Amino acid sequence: MNIQQKKWLYLGLLSLVWGSSFILMKKALIGLTPIQLGALRILIAGLFLLMIGSKSLKEIKKKHYKYIVSTALLGTFFPVFLFAYAVSGIDSSITSILNSLTPFNTFIVGALAFGFTFKKQQFIGIVIGLIGTILLILQGADLNPNQNYWFSILVVIASVGYAFNVNIVKKHLSDISAISIVAGNFLLLVIPAFVVLVFTDFFSTFEYTETKMSALGYITILAVLGTGIAKIFYNNLVHLASPIFASSVTYLIPIVAISWGILDGEKLDLIQFFAGVIILFGVYLVNKKK
Repeated sequence: MNIQQKKWLYLGLLSLVWGSSFILMKKALIGLTPIQLGALRILIAGLFLLMIGSKSLKEIKKKHYKYIVSTALLGTFFPVFLFAYAVSGIDSSITSILNSLTPFNTFIVGALAFGFTFKKQQFIGIVIGLIGTILLILQGADLNPNQNYWFSILVVIASVGYAFNVNIVKKHLSDISAISIVAGNFLLLVIPAFVVLVFTDFFSTFEYTETKMSALGYITILAVLGTGIAKIFYNNLVHLASPIFASSVTYLIPIVAISWGILDGEKLDLIQFFAGVIILFGVYLVNKKK
């Protein structure tokens, strides 16, 4: 399989896995609090990744660790909790559409922090995407008055973290393997996640009810597939392609997530669908080469 085929294979697999992660978070929140969901997701994924990737840690040199710390915090730790709280406040399908802002932020962060230049077309794309985002949030708040659309801001903040993560991996960690980056990330995060879980009284108050056990099942699938294996795929994709191409996985994630959301009874009217199309068109303009 050549590099081009690998790029598209990783893109498709990531779209399917991460597109399904929003509904898994929603289901897990039936038995867990958002902070427990985030901490368990990191802890389970960390134990899994250290089991399969501990040998790769020797690839990480002293010069890499400041970037490993940065990517661990910006690409995993904070976003995991931000998304857990976001899904607790707004529909999972809407959260996935807002996550499409990641390529915008990847470009903006690349321009401001990594020396990339703006083109007129890309600036127009950013403006169009922001218009779509505002329309999506306002219409969602009108359609679902029982939901708190201020939680949308959490998704935007998380997408900025992802944007820094992908640029750092591409520029500073391209000389080590994807599995070593992810194993290094979770080596640093397992203990903080465990401490967070202890302070939520999870271990002292957990009850072995059907609801709680189902929640643990959902979070285990999410942690192993959506966080562990997907992180390895994603860092492989970053090594093979540009940061913008890698972050463009968010084009396809909403298709999977919206399908799951509709099957689960979530509402998505034509205006929201149109707003999502506007966002994706803006992302397309930002990524278009000519």
